[in-house]
Amino acid sequence: MKIKNLLNCTRTLRQALWLALTSILICGLNVEAAPKRVLVVTTTLGFRHSSIPTAEKVLGELAESTKDFTVEYARVEPKDPQYKGADGKPDKAKVDAAIKEVIGAKMSAEALKNYDAVIFANTTGDLPIPDKEAFLKWIKSGKGFVGMHSASDTFHGYPPFIEMIGGEFKSHGAQVEVDAINQDRECPACRHLPASWKVFDEIYLMKNFDRSKVHGLLTLDKEPNNKTPGDYPIAWIKEYGQGRVFYTSLGHREDIWDPNWKEGQRKNSEEISRQYQQHILGGIKWALGLEKADAKPQGPVQ
Repeated sequence: MKIKNLLNCTRTLRQALWLALTSILICGLNVEAAPKRVLVVTTTLGFRHSSIPTAEKVLGELAESTKDFTVEYARVEPKDPQYKGADGKPDKAKVDAAIKEVIGAKMSAEALKNYDAVIFANTTGDLPIPDKEAFLKWIKSGKGFVGMHSASDTFHGYPPFIEMIGGEFKSHGAQVEVDAINQDRECPACRHLPASWKVFDEIYLMKNFDRSKVHGLLTLDKEPNNKTPGDYPIAWIKEYGQGRVFYTSLGHREDIWDPNWKEGQRKNSEEISRQYQQHILGGIKWALGLEKADAKPQGPVQ
């Protein structure tokens, strides 16, 4: 009798344990992953693009619409009233001090632990990151970096940053319409685009670019203004240690960012703006590890 009772107790215990384990597994499957956290940096110590407020708005809208990530901002708007000097214009000393404060607070080695990726949206100049080496090490550890347009016009005097992003702004001509060649129609940043994508923007010419170290996404086979044949990259992805880097040189104009832009004459249709938003959203998701893509260098366009 005692043996029978012991067997019954053992059977009951096994059943209870199995039910508990099953419940845990089911609950685990039903729990949605927390959204990734992204820091959007728009501070500038060089040329400041008028499209920056539009970029901030659009990136916030993309985060809200997808629910895949949230955004915080490291921003200083020089035209804000608190930065005015006696002449009513932005006081450079006040602006620079504010930039140093916000970058110090958001991009210290300790603060970066709060984020899964950083976006440089039209940044310029030598941003006062407290520890640039720690920032690059953070990306290499498996985090994401996304750069739009003049992100490549940032840290010209710091080669490790240029190596990380994959290229450096050299110059540009007049804004122009180009037929960008889609190099990877399976990548989430380009799979919605045609084989040749017509877009109007300020097209960068690059230096310190090595195609053997990046996976090309968009490029030109001729110089955008004088049409000299050659290799003129526009967008790419690359692995950086365990991290993921996405860069697109597009993003100068407000009407490429925002299909609802009404101020001034549009050069890009609303559809092109929506395509651009999907371009950067696909790149952001890949950088966050939410989408997959082949990041192996594929060489120049044949």
